[in-house]
Amino acid sequence: MSVDFTPWPEDLVRRYREKGYWRGEPLTVLLTKRLEIAPDATAIICGERRFSYAELDAWSTSLAIGFSRQGLRAGDTALVQLPNVAEFYAVFFALLKIGVVPVNALFSHNRLELSAYAEQIRPALLIACARHPLFANGAYVEALQIAIPALRVVQILGETSYAESLAPFAERRYDVSASELRGSAPGEVAFLQLSGGSTGAPKLIPRTHDDYYYSLRRSAEICGLTEKSRYLCALPAPHNFPLSSPGALGVFHMGGTVVLAPDPSPSVCFDLIRRHGVDIAAVAPPIAMLWLEAAADEAPLSSLRLLQVGGARLGETVARRIPATLGCRLQQVFGMAEGLVNYTRLDDDEETIFTTQGRPMCEDDEVKIVDPQGAPVGSGEIGELLTRGPYTFRGYHRAAEENARAFDAEGFYRSGDLVRMTETGHIQVVGRKKDQINRGGEKFAAEELENLLLTHAQIADAALVATPDALMGEKSCACVVARGDVRPLALRKHLRALGVAEFKLPDRFEFLERLPVTAAGKIDKRALRDLVASRPAH
Repeated sequence: MSVDFTPWPEDLVRRYREKGYWRGEPLTVLLTKRLEIAPDATAIICGERRFSYAELDAWSTSLAIGFSRQGLRAGDTALVQLPNVAEFYAVFFALLKIGVVPVNALFSHNRLELSAYAEQIRPALLIACARHPLFANGAYVEALQIAIPALRVVQILGETSYAESLAPFAERRYDVSASELRGSAPGEVAFLQLSGGSTGAPKLIPRTHDDYYYSLRRSAEICGLTEKSRYLCALPAPHNFPLSSPGALGVFHMGGTVVLAPDPSPSVCFDLIRRHGVDIAAVAPPIAMLWLEAAADEAPLSSLRLLQVGGARLGETVARRIPATLGCRLQQVFGMAEGLVNYTRLDDDEETIFTTQGRPMCEDDEVKIVDPQGAPVGSGEIGELLTRGPYTFRGYHRAAEENARAFDAEGFYRSGDLVRMTETGHIQVVGRKKDQINRGGEKFAAEELENLLLTHAQIADAALVATPDALMGEKSCACVVARGDVRPLALRKHLRALGVAEFKLPDRFEFLERLPVTAAGKIDKRALRDLVASRPAH
């Protein structure tokens, strides 16, 4: 049994197969092909540990057999939350090998997010980390097992070492039967990717083997990866950007090496770049700015040839500083977990690289830029970006109501991004239409936080708006109408008690007598943004 998803129309399926985008190969071929070419090449460097492709394949197979003998089967789902450690990839490939569909939560996610994912997928397996406060004791797991009866296999890693934690599943001596390593078909769902969401809890995006494998292959080609590439994974490993654009999976496809960073700080990353000869890294704009500041007092990063910046819009002034300060080429990346990825090309001129967020990577990426009525805008005019293509999904997981809003009648996904297109076909991102906060590349729905604020007994009304920030791109301001005296500290404590991830907590609060409304009676967020901008931050 496979996880259900919204399929592409048959005419597009034929086109994508005929053009070779979809090859009918599962993502596990990323390892099996390497075994034929260079099994002893280094796949992962994690701290002082190194894993060859042969070792990663054997490790993931061992885990797959272990999971299978715990009763997990193709079509089951898994909730996985791990930091940037080699075990993340071993578990990912192990689940692919037996057709178990994971949701890979970010390590920054907390009880609210994990519970929402668990409720959506009803996982049979939970793999988490004891170093996360949520799993420091067994209370949350016990509550989850009561709420999700399907959850029958739980493994908490990192109580001693990650490797020791997985040892009960890693059966090094085994007789592999065909039934135990029967993954899902290439046209079926490989895993569920996380969306930033525009309303309510984050939505889940079904990614098939066919569509995702094409995305990372084409990304690796555009970014010039080779078997000698050394890629620094400084962003959270489950993010779509460091996973497939080209990310770790693009590196595995080419036979290069992924160097894992426990955090994206300059002190950590600069040392890893120098020690391991890293030549490509990917960061979000706030991290790029920190790297620029630190680089002034550091020796040159001589091996680094390409810095990718994405997740949020990069300011032109900062973009221009990167080649001169870091001594490497800049590549802007504008993508979405739902599909479409745009890159500035390695042979683009400097002005294009500094002033645009790239162009679609596939000739069959169909793009429309439309006005609020859905009509195409003129050349160079601003409108909402709509898209469909061979690696852009066709519907969120079990979210019929959201899907009705998210797609137009022709199956184009409404991204919510406000953009303009240049004469060369490059995209310039100018803002967002969706009610969403993009805090340093971490996106979340304003509605989610508004609803949680309203659960506080002293809050009568609440609205969350984005405010510009030089470092993070955007921060959030909660505009609230309170009953009696309530302080920001109390509201933050309330949200933490509900299990909200730290990056979602409002950076600022404004207390108002009432929230402004539009003529239609809806909260006027444009007026709120203007009001917040007119007041000094406190």
